[in-house]
Amino acid sequence: MSTMASACSPPPTSSVLPVQTPPRLLIVVPCYNEASILDDSLDQLLAKLKALTASGWVAADSAVLCVDDGSRDATWDIISRRHEAAPGQVLGIKLAANCGHQKALLAGLRLAADMADCAVSIDADLQDDLAVIDGFLEQYWQGAEIVYGVRTDRSSDTAFKRLTAEAFYHLMSALGVKIVFNHADCRLMSRRALQALFEYSEVNLFLRGIVPLIGLRQATVGYARRPTSRQTHYPLRKMLMLAWDGITSFSIRPIRMITVLGFVIFFANIILGLRYLVLHYLGYTIQGWTSLALLVLALGGLQLLGIGLIGEYIGKTYLEVKRRPRFLYEKVLGAEDKQAPDAASRPNANPGA
Repeated sequence: MSTMASACSPPPTSSVLPVQTPPRLLIVVPCYNEASILDDSLDQLLAKLKALTASGWVAADSAVLCVDDGSRDATWDIISRRHEAAPGQVLGIKLAANCGHQKALLAGLRLAADMADCAVSIDADLQDDLAVIDGFLEQYWQGAEIVYGVRTDRSSDTAFKRLTAEAFYHLMSALGVKIVFNHADCRLMSRRALQALFEYSEVNLFLRGIVPLIGLRQATVGYARRPTSRQTHYPLRKMLMLAWDGITSFSIRPIRMITVLGFVIFFANIILGLRYLVLHYLGYTIQGWTSLALLVLALGGLQLLGIGLIGEYIGKTYLEVKRRPRFLYEKVLGAEDKQAPDAASRPNANPGA
């Protein structure tokens, strides 16, 4: 884990460093009903970019890219106003519909892959400490293509959220999913990594699982998340849905577990049946109608669970094979020549590509 770099100090200079000139950085910010905080967040982000530019860490044409994920408040009006005030510093994407956090983030990264040398993704509430960007850039200058922000302190979370987050990461690891522990979606990706990301054409997006699969040189930077009094856009229901998508999109072990359990029960039934057959011919009365009823109920429940799990995987396959666009641009500010909704968002039509 790297130590934090200071925005006030210049980047390292050496002829052997992979990065020799300040990169153009795009900070991608997914936004959904963020009108109450967006102006303040943009002020902080632009101040951060100014400091990074002044110290030579990033190029002068670096910018903030806000992605409006179908907000119902004045979020897009604020993005438009800030773009008019600073056209080169605030860029905007308005999606045609609410697609969800993961797809909104992907929409911003799609544009960043064409426009920037590297991109940092961060949520609009700025709970993720902006100082982590310094550490990202330090690792980037040293050759890292992907840098993950990893939370070192979860004391700002409730006990329930800490417990469920811990359980989720351990479960994903047990199921064989390659995932970075205590990492959300705060990360830096180079242009090369971004281009590689779009070789993965999943409609059911779980970026925390996809990005580690890219490979390339990766690093982590630790940070402490700031507390917030705002109501989260990710309540328990959405977090559980995201966790379930992560499990079913990256592992078939749940289906294999049902198969193994089916074999175990099948052979156990053979042994139990032989026992009852022997007892019958020896003249013993077979008791236990209650236990038999409980066994039937347990097996029936297990069968329904297995059918439901298989149906979940079939449903995901159905969604994938339809090849629908993952997002559509309605408007783009600051990169109007990049408006190609279908080309930019539709997964590759060739499954083998």
